[in-house]
Amino acid sequence: MAADEFIGFNNAVFLSERDTADRNFALSYFMKECKCFPETGNQIRDTLDFYFQLCSLEANCESLAVMAATLANGGVCPLTSEKCLANRPCRDVLSLMYSCGMYDYSGQFAFHVGLPAKSGVSGALIVVIPNLLGICMFSPPLDKMGNTVRGVEFCKLMINKFKFHNYDTLLHSDAEKFDPRKAVGEGDAEQVVILLFAAKNGDISAVRRWFMQGASLEMADYDGRTALHLAASEGHVELVKFLLNVAKVQHDPKD
Repeated sequence: MAADEFIGFNNAVFLSERDTADRNFALSYFMKECKCFPETGNQIRDTLDFYFQLCSLEANCESLAVMAATLANGGVCPLTSEKCLANRPCRDVLSLMYSCGMYDYSGQFAFHVGLPAKSGVSGALIVVIPNLLGICMFSPPLDKMGNTVRGVEFCKLMINKFKFHNYDTLLHSDAEKFDPRKAVGEGDAEQVVILLFAAKNGDISAVRRWFMQGASLEMADYDGRTALHLAASEGHVELVKFLLNVAKVQHDPKD
């Protein structure tokens, strides 16, 4: 996932984690009592050792950014084009990051930022913007919940400027935010094609949906043809009536 960037293992940290893990062992034995572990084998020791090993991995900003970008790219490393994660595990990892990746601040982060993220007590923070990019930030000053103060604030400022929040794509959302995933004019061109195609086929249901979503039904193609032009030329009387009487489009547009 990190391509050829740095990944290391700190054995001293592993031994320290294991020697000071009374709380984790207590929680694990409680989980075992609740039948959360298999009945056979020394599952608690093996599971916690694996967890402590994961906690002892070392990385830098470059390697963490590549790993975040791999998750944003559907599990395919953008530097090597290697398929590191299948679609389902990649989706599950992002879901976990979204719901519990920021310690006790996870709910607030999901509310204000709305992106999958994972922080560490080192001051590192990775954020995944699906289908666009992965970001790694490093700033050691932490808040009381163990998250980087500057990293969290950066994410909030970024969301105020860009249309990255999980629910920024709702209908009638803030038009002032910028979405770099779309080329300039791409959204308008797509809307014109869909609207005129529906008008040509007399699909009044589709045109009505566009109208209810607040879209302009007077959009025209490069020849100046509108939905009214196409509906009239194809003989779709009911659609023409809808455009004139309900949508109140201009009755004499010039093409």
